[in-house]
Amino acid sequence: MRLALDEASLAVRGGDVPVGAVMLSPDGTTALATGHNEREATGDPTAHAEVLALRRAAAELGSWRLTGCTLVVTLEPCTMCAGAIVQSRVDRLVYGARDEKAGAAGSLWDVVRDRRLNHRPEVIGGVLDEECARLLTDFFQSR
Repeated sequence: MRLALDEASLAVRGGDVPVGAVMLSPDGTTALATGHNEREATGDPTAHAEVLALRRAAAELGSWRLTGCTLVVTLEPCTMCAGAIVQSRVDRLVYGARDEKAGAAGSLWDVVRDRRLNHRPEVIGGVLDEECARLLTDFFQSR
């Protein structure tokens, strides 16, 4: 999560909401890919930290199936990102701060654990949640 927090701080430079993500290898020892929000920097509405980390990890592994991998992200994923996590077959999602307004891993919706879908990753929430939330709070208070 500390790597994801470092990545999140990079988003602020581009004027983006500080969310960071890190994709870990199946053995959990290697960061395959990272991402931070780049919507403002790129003008791409899909440039969320999670989506960028998923794309980069798939490119690194040469496969869209990220079976065995763990995605670590500072903020609970939105519906778009939760759908991408399910579709990519990530085994585990670890997130920091809950997102009561748009979270899709248990707060507002629970897309990643919907029993109607063909894949449901393990979800671990609340990791360094206070630090993750503080980064977001500080960003929005400065605006």
